[in-house]
Amino acid sequence: MGRRGYPPEFRRKVLDLLEAGRTATELACDLDISTQTIYNWRRQDRIDRGLEPGLTSGEKAELAAAKRRIAELEAELHATRRAIELVREAAPPKVGSRPSR
Repeated sequence: MGRRGYPPEFRRKVLDLLEAGRTATELACDLDISTQTIYNWRRQDRIDRGLEPGLTSGEKAELAAAKRRIAELEAELHATRRAIELVREAAPPKVGSRPSR
């Protein structure tokens, strides 16, 4: 599995260069990254500083963690329900007992 993303220090340096007057196109050519990546970083930085509406980096991380946890819980629930089905199939109810709800 390859490297995911760029280090925060690198992103900060690119944004500092952008604010110092360099263009996104110049930086993209010099650093061999896409201009869209630079624009995305700039937009997220503006959101994090409260200059634009949107989810901050912290909120995005929290949301991603919550989605992962929900997926885990849904998988556990599915496995539990399947186990209950298998137990019911393997062990028929005793004669005279009431069916479960």
